[in-house]
Amino acid sequence: MTDLMSDPQTALPAVRAKRRKSAWLRELALLPALVVVFVIGGLISDTFFTFDNIISILSAAAALSLVVLGESLVLLTGKFDLSLESTMGIAPAIGAMLVIPAASSGFGTQWPSVLGLVAIPLVGALIGFVNGFLIVKLKLNAFIVTLAMLTVLRGTQIGTTNGKTLFDQLDAFTALATTTFAGLPMSVWLAAVLFVVFGLGLRYHRVGRSLYAIGGNREAARAAGIRVDRISWAVFVVAGVLAAIGGLAYTGYVGALGADQGDGLILQVFAAAVIGGVSLDGGRGTLVGALTGVLLLQSVDSLLRIAQVPAEWLKAIYGGIILIALIISRYAGGKPQT
Repeated sequence: MTDLMSDPQTALPAVRAKRRKSAWLRELALLPALVVVFVIGGLISDTFFTFDNIISILSAAAALSLVVLGESLVLLTGKFDLSLESTMGIAPAIGAMLVIPAASSGFGTQWPSVLGLVAIPLVGALIGFVNGFLIVKLKLNAFIVTLAMLTVLRGTQIGTTNGKTLFDQLDAFTALATTTFAGLPMSVWLAAVLFVVFGLGLRYHRVGRSLYAIGGNREAARAAGIRVDRISWAVFVVAGVLAAIGGLAYTGYVGALGADQGDGLILQVFAAAVIGGVSLDGGRGTLVGALTGVLLLQSVDSLLRIAQVPAEWLKAIYGGIILIALIISRYAGGKPQT
């Protein structure tokens, strides 16, 4: 403090450097835990370290990470979107039903596959647009709006598919996860590219930095000339698109499109974001942390399945992970997350 008061010009850069170093340490704090999970997995089963299992973890992580990416962007602005789990189900379902024949639970339109694929992010964007309108423009509560949207979309998906799993003519819809490059599925490469692009945008682009300002103090951001409502609305649209693409990646991962695709996934999404250091208060967190949270959670999921932990207990474990992450964040960050 004495050095700062005596020579602020030289002390301030040192303080900033120390804060950046601390931020990086928080972002990479999950890496030791990830190593521990892999060591335990290798001790429990020889199959954990196999190439096929690693690819399976990365493929599942790719689908989850795209939804986590969208949710993290929303969280940074101080809001959240519960409906992303339903978006990742209904968006690819509508795209598929536009392509497959009526006899296979389609709409009977039998569009070309490329148009069905284009429809997927458009559906996600439309859902995000509606969410943004209700929350940002009409000032409705984000929890109630997105919870209602989650329910509406889930019911719509089950109703339009008649509760059936879609298999017919889905080759184009599974290609994202089945096509490989350098040994990795294209879904993994896509997720990696998007995390890099959005991560750089948050760090260096004025709009990306605005998300932190909005989440930190909306009124102060507004007073600083930031278009708070427009950016917040756009973030919901982007999150919807990312969730829709994540749904497409998940469809390819499982090889089919279930009527309940995405059901219950929002718990994993929040778990990955929170343990990755993204604040539920808004304005704090990075995509590096969110990505390590995804990888850790997916590795834990693989470990639990190899250890033959009953599926009924998985949600309880995810909930426990969230609670532990909140406690750690409370004492590591010096500010409670509510």
